[in-house]
Amino acid sequence: MKELLRTTDPTVIAYAQALLDGEGIATFEMDVHMSVLDGSLGILPRRLMVLDQDLFIARAVLRDNDIDAGQ
Repeated sequence: MKELLRTTDPTVIAYAQALLDGEGIATFEMDVHMSVLDGSLGILPRRLMVLDQDLFIARAVLRDNDIDAGQ
């Protein structure tokens, strides 16, 4: 799996997952439970992962919807 997106904003993660799900691209969210370590302040970023072969298309989907995937 490759990292597609890293953000502290849970709404961006949810939006990106919905967009990618609509395109049939499977995602996996990492670091969801790290808020226990930062005291639920949301300072630790979450990562959205996709399969290696889906990375190019997933980046294009996010770019087309004005989400900065960092690349």
